[in-house]
Amino acid sequence: MKWYQYVACFFAGMFFVNSIPHFIHGMEGDAFPTPFADPPGTGLSSSLVNVLWALANVLAGGLLLRVAGMVNANKRSLLMIFAGIAACSILLSIMAPMVLDVYKQSH
Repeated sequence: MKWYQYVACFFAGMFFVNSIPHFIHGMEGDAFPTPFADPPGTGLSSSLVNVLWALANVLAGGLLLRVAGMVNANKRSLLMIFAGIAACSILLSIMAPMVLDVYKQSH
């Protein structure tokens, strides 16, 4: 595989992980921050916007896997997908409480 295919796998993992909280909150009918909220990233978006944002993330991740040529996956490309999943989930676990605290203080 070429270097950019590994990068595509990494970012595919990040997009897949980012879809999870948006999809869960959207399916539960809860408002949750998205890039489309006011202010972006800290305000709350409707559950519909969250579901649509989750689906867009899944689509982006799938397209990146296609770019990466995951039809013929090897162990290193799967490792890069896992690295993307791990990086995004760790980042979200650190950032989400901070964003929610900022929102709670402003309301």
